[in-house]
Amino acid sequence: MAESAAAKVARARKIVQRLKRAYPDAKIALRFETALELLVATILSAQCTDERVNAVTESLFKRYPSAESYAEASAPTLERDIHATGFFRAKARSLIGMGKGLVERHGGEVPRTLEDLTALPGVGRKTANVVLGNAFGVPALAVDTHVFRVSQRLGLAKADDPEEVHDQLCRVIPRAAWTQATHLLIIHGRQVCRARTPACPDCPVADLCPWPGKTRATSRK
Repeated sequence: MAESAAAKVARARKIVQRLKRAYPDAKIALRFETALELLVATILSAQCTDERVNAVTESLFKRYPSAESYAEASAPTLERDIHATGFFRAKARSLIGMGKGLVERHGGEVPRTLEDLTALPGVGRKTANVVLGNAFGVPALAVDTHVFRVSQRLGLAKADDPEEVHDQLCRVIPRAAWTQATHLLIIHGRQVCRARTPACPDCPVADLCPWPGKTRATSRK
């Protein structure tokens, strides 16, 4: 029997509450002090670990303290500065374009709306939502690889497109919980609901999860 919309909403609320108890300190792993720093770090985090991004931005933020500094950056120099994050040429183009967009359209300040953020070069919906939720306190749900995988295993969303997964999650998770739910699903995906060999026996929401591929506890001799 298919789960009703109301039942899925109720189950989603229980899942969020359980994950809150399991990960009371869940928060964004990227280090930043300003909205610009978070925007830059999130662009760099594509196909790269947060730990490596944090190692790179520790000195990067000092060399590029403003939107103007990215807009005026030398591409070869910026590429060297962010080389360790991978895809450095494309990311350098995005950062320079982003800087120019901020200077030309927003006086060098990071805008506070999804529409304005996603109009910047190199800024997609996920990046914009990370900034909105964590720099500006606007409820926003960001779908990364962990959120995409975990939400589908939990039966809260079902789609091949991250954009559709985002929209489905927003329909079952309360708006006020969107940002926190992002952090909870990410940390759960990293620590328990891993892509390979998920630790289902240790999962705090196993009884709320319909995924048929659950792993079983191994016996110890």
